[in-house]
Amino acid sequence: MSKPRMLWAVAAIAGLWAHPAPAQQQEPIQPIEPAVVTEPAKVELGKKLFFDPRLSKSGAISCNSCHNLSMGGSDNLKASIGHNWQQGGINSPTVLNASLNIAQFWDGRAKDLREQAGGPIANPAEMASSHELAIQVLSSIPGYRAEFKQAFGSDAITIDAVTQALAAFEETLVTPNARFDQWLRGDAKALTVQELAGYNLFKNSGCVACHNGPAAGGNSFQKMGLVTPYQTANPAEGRAGVTGQDADRFMFKVPTLRNVALTYPYFHDGEAATLADAVDVMGRLQLGRTFTPEENSQIVAFLKTLTGEQPVIQLPALPPSADDTPRPQPFTP
Repeated sequence: MSKPRMLWAVAAIAGLWAHPAPAQQQEPIQPIEPAVVTEPAKVELGKKLFFDPRLSKSGAISCNSCHNLSMGGSDNLKASIGHNWQQGGINSPTVLNASLNIAQFWDGRAKDLREQAGGPIANPAEMASSHELAIQVLSSIPGYRAEFKQAFGSDAITIDAVTQALAAFEETLVTPNARFDQWLRGDAKALTVQELAGYNLFKNSGCVACHNGPAAGGNSFQKMGLVTPYQTANPAEGRAGVTGQDADRFMFKVPTLRNVALTYPYFHDGEAATLADAVDVMGRLQLGRTFTPEENSQIVAFLKTLTGEQPVIQLPALPPSADDTPRPQPFTP
C-alpha cells in the first residue's frame, strides 16, 4: 500500500474509533443542566425538612427514607416500607431530576413537586401523619420558626410553605455531566464502541419515542404493554385511577432513565430486578422485539452512561424539639 493510502486508512480507522458526537439539537436526548439556586434560605430549609423524620407520625420516616440520596434518590425496594411496616402499593420513583417530569407520581396525580411533597405526609400507608399535626410539630420548634421567617418573611408555618421549601430543595437534585452528556457536548472519547452501539440501537429500535428530552423520559404517559399485555399482580391502574377513564388503564408516566443503573428494581411494580431484565421486557412488550444477548448488553452499557454527578449533600443538623412538641407515636396504627 502506498504511503498516502496508508495514511488515509489510518485516519479513517481513527475516525471510526473516535465516533464523534453529532450536534446536540439533532439528538432525542439532551444534556442535564446544573441547578441554579436563587433562594438559598428556602433550599436550606427544604433540605432540613427532607431529612426530618418528625414529619411522620412515627418520628422514624423522612422523605429520604424512600428517596435515599445515597442510593440514586430511591430505596431499591419493590415497594417502600411505610408506617408500621406497611408495604407500599407501588415502586418509589427517584427524586433525582424529578423537577424535569411532566407530573409527579407514576399516575401523574400531582402536577408538580410542591403538590407531590404534601402527599406522603398525610398518606396513612406512608408517613401516616396529617398536615395539621406536621404543622403543629414544626411550629413548636423555635429553630424552625426562625428558619421559616428567614425564608418566607414570617414565622407562621403553613403546609404551603413546607411544600414550597421541599420543592425548592428537590429542584436542586439534578445530576449533570454524565458521560453521555459529555459525549453530547462533543467529547468523542466519552463513550466506548459498545456504549455507542447501544445508544444507536436504543434510537433505531424506537426506545426514544418515549425516552427522550434531558431526563430521557418523564415527559409523557404511555401504556405499559403496548404490543403484548403486561402481566402483574400489582393492582395499580395508572392514569385510570386519576381520570376514571378505562382508556387510561395501565397508562403510566414514563420513568426517567437518568441514573437508571442506581434505581433498581424497575417498573411501577418493581418486578424487573436488573437492567438486562428491564431491557428484555421493554423490547418485547413495547416494541415487539426480542433483543439478542449482545444487543441487550449494548443497550445496558449505554444506559449506564446516563449516571450523572450525584448531589453532594452535607447532612443538616436539625433543630431540636421543644418541651411542648408533640411526641412521635411509632407503635400505633
